[in-house]
Amino acid sequence: MSEEADFIPYEVAMQIVGNIVEEEHLEETNRRILNVYDKEGRELCWYDAEEIMAEAHITNPKDVEGVKLACVEVVMHQIPKWALEDLLKRKKEEKNKENEPSGIA
Repeated sequence: MSEEADFIPYEVAMQIVGNIVEEEHLEETNRRILNVYDKEGRELCWYDAEEIMAEAHITNPKDVEGVKLACVEVVMHQIPKWALEDLLKRKKEEKNKENEPSGIA
């Protein structure tokens, strides 16, 4: 069964995404992934680098910066809604921990 993912608006992605880093897949050699991190450096989600490159509109494959920008554009339009929900849940839990009494008299 194929399930269509809900994506957050590009403008929201621009506000929460801090970095996109190409990395080696931890379990599969010779496979690259694009890890997406929030502004605080925590992982939001990841993508298969080859799939993103296939979707990107790359005009000059030899232009490394152009390839990176094209891939970033694809990713920024495909940040799943669940990644934002996880981020908001994490922030809420952190805030609740900050507001808990320390128990020190």
